Amino acid sequence: MDDIAVRFWGVRGSIACPEPTTARYGGNTACVEVRCGDRLLIFDGGTGVRPLGKALIAGGAVTDAEIFFSHCHIDHIVGFPFFAPCHVPTTQLRLWAGNLLPEYRIEDILRRMMADPLFPIGFADLKATIAFHDFRAGETLRPHPGVTLRTAPLNHPGRATGYRLEYANRSLAYITDTEHRPGLPDRNVLWLARGADLMIYDCNFTDEEFPRYVGWGHSTWQEGVRIAEAAGVKKLAMFHHDPDHDDAFLDRIGAEAATLRADTIVASEGTTLRI
Repeated sequence: MDDIAVRFWGVRGSIACPEPTTARYGGNTACVEVRCGDRLLIFDGGTGVRPLGKALIAGGAVTDAEIFFSHCHIDHIVGFPFFAPCHVPTTQLRLWAGNLLPEYRIEDILRRMMADPLFPIGFADLKATIAFHDFRAGETLRPHPGVTLRTAPLNHPGRATGYRLEYANRSLAYITDTEHRPGLPDRNVLWLARGADLMIYDCNFTDEEFPRYVGWGHSTWQEGVRIAEAAGVKKLAMFHHDPDHDDAFLDRIGAEAATLRADTIVASEGTTLRI
C-alpha cells in the first residue's frame, strides 16, 4: 500500500497516569506505531509499547520491526522489557537512537535498565534477535528500500532526536521532547516539519504554564500550532500530554486549537490516521 498508517499507543509524557480522569485520552507514555506498506516502524518504547506488543502477538505474524527512540529518558524506554515480541525467538528487532554518542550506546542503556537492583530479569533473558544502531542526530537513515528518515537534534536535557519519515511521496514528522525559545522558531524543527502530511509534536504545556518549566525540555500546544502554520504542515497531532492534564483539560485545549487551525487533533490512545 502506498500510504503511511499511524496508530497511537501511548500519548503521555513524563510518567504513566492510569487514572479515571485520563482514561479517555489514555495514560500510557510515548509509543506510536507506523506502517509503511508492510514495514513496521515504532517510535519510542514508553508504556504504550506493551499493548502494542500484545496486539502484535494476537495478530499471529512474526514481528519484524524498527524501534526509533527519540531519547532514552525512562518514560520513553520503560515499556521495552514488557514488549511481548521481545520474548519470542522468531522476533527480529532493530533499535535506533541518535542522542547517545559518544558517551553511551542504546544497548548499554537498555542493559543498565534491565539490571539488578532495578529489574528482575536481565537483557540476556530476552529471546528476540536484536540489533543496535547508534547514530548522530543529523544523519539520514534508510532502514528499508523506499523508507527514508531524516533526523535532527532537538533541544532537550541529555539530547533528543527528531525524525522526518518519507515514504511513497508522503511525510510524517515525529518531534517530541523539545523546548522552544519564545519568538524564535527552532530551525531544526521547521526543517523536519516542512510540508509534512502529519506532524506529531510535543504539546506538554500551555503557553501560560511554560515560563514555570523553562529548562524541562518541552514545548506547548500553541507553539505546535505556530510551527505547523510556519512549516505548511497539513495535519497536527498534539502529543506528549502532561500527566496533570486530564481529559476535560485536553478537551478544552483541543477545542481552542481547532479554532486556530484546521486539521489539528489531540492524539489519544487508539487514534488511527492514514496519510
